[in-house]
Amino acid sequence: MKKILLLLIVGLTGVAMVNKGDLNIGDSAPMADSKMEDITGKKVSLNDAKMKNGLLVIFSCNTCPYVIAWEDQYPKLKDLGKKHKIGMVLVNSNEAKRKGDDSIEEMRTHSKDAGYNMDYLVDPNSELANAFGANTTPHVYLFDGDMKLVYKGAINDKFESSEKTAKKHYLEDAMNALGKGKEIELKETQNRGCSIKRV
Repeated sequence: MKKILLLLIVGLTGVAMVNKGDLNIGDSAPMADSKMEDITGKKVSLNDAKMKNGLLVIFSCNTCPYVIAWEDQYPKLKDLGKKHKIGMVLVNSNEAKRKGDDSIEEMRTHSKDAGYNMDYLVDPNSELANAFGANTTPHVYLFDGDMKLVYKGAINDKFESSEKTAKKHYLEDAMNALGKGKEIELKETQNRGCSIKRV
């Protein structure tokens, strides 16, 4: 029953599994010095959030079932990033829902309820998402210390179910390799989630 309900929700919210116009491995992070508002009111750029070994950027939101299935991983990824000197930000680009479920007020509430321990940024007019070619929530981009893209795609193979146990930990493996100065074996996986709600 839960699976049927989830499929109905996904159908209503819109699901995307494509990455047309996406950044390529080796590309530099666009708009790295552009400031975005965090839920605390401070202004943060990607370069501000970057640590010595890189930056993890995840396009996210408050209501997508795919995000809800994965967001228990966010604090763990933040801690893993801290261990390997990799920064992390969540970016909300759902401009079409900015006066509703993805308002900054709702972002503050959701961040607290979900136990987020990283910057959660508002992307006005989906500008950063457009520059990245991001089109799903979640959509993952991992950059090295020079802000070159080294991994993109999904967090793991858990996808749509919060009750499912992941067997392949794509992003964790990439972060561990990056932090240890090793080659990332799997650099791209298929991003999967709800479509970013652009105006």
